[in-house]
Amino acid sequence: MKYNPLIHHRRSIRLKDYDYSNAGAYFITICCEDRIHRFGKVSDNKMILNESGTIAYNEWINLSDRFPNFELDVFQIMPNHMHGIIILSDVAVGATLAVAQEEDELNRVTARVAPTISDIVGAYKSIVSNACLQLFKSHDKTMGKLWQRNYYEHIIRDERAYNNISNYIIDNPSKWDEDKFHL
Repeated sequence: MKYNPLIHHRRSIRLKDYDYSNAGAYFITICCEDRIHRFGKVSDNKMILNESGTIAYNEWINLSDRFPNFELDVFQIMPNHMHGIIILSDVAVGATLAVAQEEDELNRVTARVAPTISDIVGAYKSIVSNACLQLFKSHDKTMGKLWQRNYYEHIIRDERAYNNISNYIIDNPSKWDEDKFHL
């Protein structure tokens, strides 16, 4: 069904007026479209990645090379979703912008351009989708949509919450049968 603003009322699940480029820890969950098992299976309480799961795993690790304010933390690829903690640091990210001051004169200035959680998750979803699409094409298969439209995020505010969330992520494969994402 095509988007109709009179019927579909897409409300943001993000905190209003919160700057998601702020330094801090964020718990992220990204789900596959229709919760299709795309990344492998859980066997003997361990996640066994398939080729698409390996892509998702490797690209999450590579995010720290793409985003200088991103620190790699606990994460888990599951059959139809992934969980991760994103830690953003206060690293100043410089970008050179060209600003026209006169008709034929350009002046260069450096501005702070810090990626947001949304920028990072969007890049990850895009990179993984494109790599998985190439994988499917190489096997003469069609993939369909890989990810659901949005992602879940929770701002981690203290050490106790961080420990609870980290343990949840680490233990996710061993509790797969009880997981709300397990269909």
